[in-house]
Amino acid sequence: MDKTYRIEDLAHLSGATVRTIRAYQDRGLLPRPERRGRANLYSDAHLVRLRQIADLLDRGYTLASIKELLEAWDAGRGLGGVLGLAAEVDGPWSDEQAVRISRAELNERFGGAPDDAAVADAVELGVLEPVPGDEDSFVVPSPQELSVAVELYAAGVPLSAIAGHLRELRGQVEHIAARFLEFTTEHVFARYLDGPHRPTEAEAAEAASLVRRLRPLAQHTVDAELARAMRLLAGRHLRQHLGAGEKPDTLKMDRNVAIPVATMRVVEALVGPEQAAEFITLAAEREVRARSLDRLAANHSPSGDLDETP
Repeated sequence: MDKTYRIEDLAHLSGATVRTIRAYQDRGLLPRPERRGRANLYSDAHLVRLRQIADLLDRGYTLASIKELLEAWDAGRGLGGVLGLAAEVDGPWSDEQAVRISRAELNERFGGAPDDAAVADAVELGVLEPVPGDEDSFVVPSPQELSVAVELYAAGVPLSAIAGHLRELRGQVEHIAARFLEFTTEHVFARYLDGPHRPTEAEAAEAASLVRRLRPLAQHTVDAELARAMRLLAGRHLRQHLGAGEKPDTLKMDRNVAIPVATMRVVEALVGPEQAAEFITLAAEREVRARSLDRLAANHSPSGDLDETP
């Protein structure tokens, strides 16, 4: 025989308050209790349902969405597949393991002197997470990210600048992530998410499998494109800075030069649209140098003309 509980006992076992349990009943999320005499009695089914609701709330579902999911469950369509899909999406998107670090270790890695403002910035950004009840310890969700900060600091970058750069970078990366999600939703997951009904158990399991397969693609794409952009821009950046000390008559100066469309298409086909401007610049520089060499050689020729035989 199933156990029965008074509402106070159910609240204690589930972690919900009496007021919350009654609110769930009013919204149709929780079945009404059995009435025995003057007492309302709840069963193990009520306890299971309260734990399901708490789990879905922790995953970020609204009460309205939870009601739809539970109605699907009660109708026999299954909840396990949808929860499996949610677990795949909510799971870690990196193989990194969080580590724990003491405040003394943290100070040592950043020059030995405590910096409360820098620690506050790191906590705000989620690079460090305080350990409840232990003011001298932090959890580091991404040891790799902390190591990057250590290397930048050792290279001379102030901690405030590192925090500011991370804020800027995070906004840009979140934009990339949002675009990737929009792209995959449109072309891959729309058939599971945009139908008139919630996905079946089999459809949710299939979508979860796709999430597992596609999860690494976002990072691989960003890694490859970042490497390409760094290769392109770092060389250009270095040349610009090395050229900053040149004499005024040799400084590069911007000009609006009309280039025939046909020529531009040929250049883009040869080196790609993103490198076309650099190619044209380097080609022009090479032509100027070649003409300068020809002029120098002609000036130093015994006859003043390279083509004239002595």
